[in-house]
Amino acid sequence: MLIDTHCHLDFPDFDPDRDLVVARAKEAGLEYIVNIGSSLKGSAQSVQLSQRYACVWATVGCHPHEADRATEETLSALRNLAQDKKVVAIGEVGLDYYKNYSKKENQVPLFETLVALAKETDLPLVIHNRLAETDTLRILKGAMPVKAVVHCFSGDAEFLRECLGLGFFVSFTCNITYKKAQALRDLVKIVPPDRLLLETDAPFLPPEGLQGRRNEPFQVKLLAEEIAGIKQVSTQEVARFTTVNAKFFFKLP
Repeated sequence: MLIDTHCHLDFPDFDPDRDLVVARAKEAGLEYIVNIGSSLKGSAQSVQLSQRYACVWATVGCHPHEADRATEETLSALRNLAQDKKVVAIGEVGLDYYKNYSKKENQVPLFETLVALAKETDLPLVIHNRLAETDTLRILKGAMPVKAVVHCFSGDAEFLRECLGLGFFVSFTCNITYKKAQALRDLVKIVPPDRLLLETDAPFLPPEGLQGRRNEPFQVKLLAEEIAGIKQVSTQEVARFTTVNAKFFFKLP
């Protein structure tokens, strides 16, 4: 069995055929799908999806792109959503200094507040980081102990080793299949099997040859095959240890 630990089924990209998307995932051998909240609206929808589909679990959070719009009411509503029994993490939260859709001076306090919420609710964190390694590490180190996964890993080897040294998990997406992604494949080799998670980040980052098309959770099977080749183990072994890791991290049954 496989687990897609990060996708966005609540996005409108899936409105026409969401039931079929979930069915395809189950047919491909996915036991669970973790749907990631990236705004207050998306977090509420994530919880709704987890109630609609037995195989879907939810996270609630506020993406750094939303920082300029986040209010005290937003945070209060997220705190309430986090009480739902199918909410398994606070995320996606973090910092994004690449696109800068929100001001840095708003991103940082929002991230700090949501890290505090994770500690308050005893839930792990799903971290978004783009070109913000220094501040990301500073905030997380200041909040230790915290349980976190750095999703769609895009940092360098030094940042990876820092994250692993803090006990964090790391997840990669189907972009490791891209012809120009050798640097990411080299990072996959560094991550110990007991710290690795699989994710699609669907509808984003479809596999090589499908760029421009919608990604789906079922593609996590192809991702497992790619990682098996990188680590020179069987696909079944990748499925085994990543599923064990995901169930431990998110406290899934």
